[in-house]
Amino acid sequence: MPETADLILDARAGLGEGAVWDSERETLYWVDINAGVVHAFDPATGEDRAFSVGEPVGTVVPRRSGGLMLAVRRGFASFNPETGAFRLVCDPDGHNPELRFNDGKCDPAGRFWAGTITGRDKPGRAGLFCLFPDLHAEQKLADVTNSNGICWRPDGRMMYYIDTPLQRVDAFDFDPETGSISNRRPVVTVPDDMGHPDGMTVDAEGKLWVAMWGGGAVHRWDPETAEHLGSIAVPASQVTSCAFGGRNLDELYITTARAGLTRKERRAQPHAGGLFKAEPGVPGVKAFAFAG
Repeated sequence: MPETADLILDARAGLGEGAVWDSERETLYWVDINAGVVHAFDPATGEDRAFSVGEPVGTVVPRRSGGLMLAVRRGFASFNPETGAFRLVCDPDGHNPELRFNDGKCDPAGRFWAGTITGRDKPGRAGLFCLFPDLHAEQKLADVTNSNGICWRPDGRMMYYIDTPLQRVDAFDFDPETGSISNRRPVVTVPDDMGHPDGMTVDAEGKLWVAMWGGGAVHRWDPETAEHLGSIAVPASQVTSCAFGGRNLDELYITTARAGLTRKERRAQPHAGGLFKAEPGVPGVKAFAFAG
């Protein structure tokens, strides 16, 4: 495992997030949330294309039928980066102005899971939602404050989830056929001095990789034993998400943010908001696309 990730794109994003690798296009998609911008990064050329969608965008996933699916402030939306066509397809939370959608991913069956985030003074008002391929959505969790990292064990029978202020990763028994979740329990508790758990992914061995907001690192954990297995330092403190990519899924892409930094901290972290990469020594799991 390398000690430090390398800068590959000095994007200076305000709030970079939502990294996901599209194996079909060999492209890394990611977002700059408050800027309302979806990025498409081609590692082969170093080109990064940016697409404005007109409102905050929390995360992005590929779509099997073409284009992308987004979780935006108001709900779930479709987006075609080639034509610019944008359409809100479902607003499961009734466009509560106190909330916006945040991180999310697709499960093995192609359902799109994403949750909302509240203001700091309004804890517990957010939720976790699931968009089904027929474009109807269901609320899966309530009493959430900052819905963040989500991923599935490689066999698809367990879902892992982060509500950031809880300082832990929770596991749920997961039914791949129906998308139902049950038996919530904590599997990893993150020490406060490591920062705050943000985005998350899983490797081929079933171990979790957690991006640490305020912690300047991505940490690897064993969800079966709660053992801390190692970390990769990132030269930016606000680490937001991570995703395995590359042709062999053996590269770890990491997004960061400039938000929340003082002027002094920005001078000390000139590449905050950049896109970083490391070679962790273990492959990841192919990301799932939305089936609708």
